[in-house]
Amino acid sequence: MKAAFVQYKPVYLQVDQNLDRVEQLIEGIDADLVVLPEVFATGYYFKDAEDLKKVAEPLDDGTTARRLVQWAEKTGATFVAGFPEIDGDEIFNSAMIVSKQGIVGSYRKVHLFFEEKLWYSPGNLGFPVFHVTDRNGESYQLGVMICFDWYYPESARSLALAGADLIAHPSNLVRKDCPRAMPIRALENHVYTITANRTGREVKNGSTLEFIGQSLICNPDGDVLVQAGRDEETVGIAEFDVTMARNRQITDHNDLLADRRPDAYAL
Repeated sequence: MKAAFVQYKPVYLQVDQNLDRVEQLIEGIDADLVVLPEVFATGYYFKDAEDLKKVAEPLDDGTTARRLVQWAEKTGATFVAGFPEIDGDEIFNSAMIVSKQGIVGSYRKVHLFFEEKLWYSPGNLGFPVFHVTDRNGESYQLGVMICFDWYYPESARSLALAGADLIAHPSNLVRKDCPRAMPIRALENHVYTITANRTGREVKNGSTLEFIGQSLICNPDGDVLVQAGRDEETVGIAEFDVTMARNRQITDHNDLLADRRPDAYAL
């Protein structure tokens, strides 16, 4: 299969402009899976709750969802895309999974970072794994986590234990350490990982967040298959056999997950 990340610089609160820019970037894309950044169409560093409410959307009936469905129908790819999801009186930092058949589901970010705690409710759906297919009809298990979830090894491990072959990781990274850590997350869980980050900076009340780019795709051996630069707007694509993630036999006598000893772990 072919998997891709999209790295670009969104403009704060300009949803239609951002969607148009992403559409330009993915024009003619040849991929089975496309991962977009965290809150990819809205910007990240919200000045107040009102700004967030302006751009929050329901999962099943919003501008962003409709465009993603169009892109999936046109390309045949499955998209994983971060967005602020409004559900009743709550707003979640979410990622929607969209295929050419429509909206597959969503994941709500469990580990909120920095001022996200002021605006969002923490995720309440755990770490689900989604059954999807590539353009040839071959099925695979897709896990999703968002940005700061990477800092907690339990996130990726929960997805691996639930059967994920591949983890999509929409992000708005500002810490320098995630690109170093993602090959380890891939290795220690024997999964593919796709981190889609943004570029640029956002300023609020004299405080600046600078996003580090460096989106990357890793294989189950912890190798980086493709990585973007810090500031470029780009689409990175890697081709691989997703079924390679399913053999977690490290030696003739060791299976990565079967050899776990939960009875010995102090939790």
